[in-house]
Amino acid sequence: MATRDDRYQAAEKIKDGGDLPGAVAAMERLVADEPDFSLAHSALAAWCTRLERHQDAVRHARRVVELEPRDPFSYTALSVACMRAGMIPEAEDALARSRMLQG
Repeated sequence: MATRDDRYQAAEKIKDGGDLPGAVAAMERLVADEPDFSLAHSALAAWCTRLERHQDAVRHARRVVELEPRDPFSYTALSVACMRAGMIPEAEDALARSRMLQG
């Protein structure tokens, strides 16, 4: 049976092959089985943004923040996802949190 890292790499390969919707589907199956895999949620946040699936991007970015609450980049990514979704106050809050964590 493939490990979560193997499955992550397989989804990356699908994306690199030009099938972003297929890569998202593969990564969504992975996070369904591995809900605490922050790297996979991070990839989904970025990929869903590229597909203009903004609410999904925000949902995955929020999950990354839950899993990595001390990582400033997680909040920066959440800010971008929220901004693209038109959620400007939430984007500003996430960016402020990122800056606060950076010291």
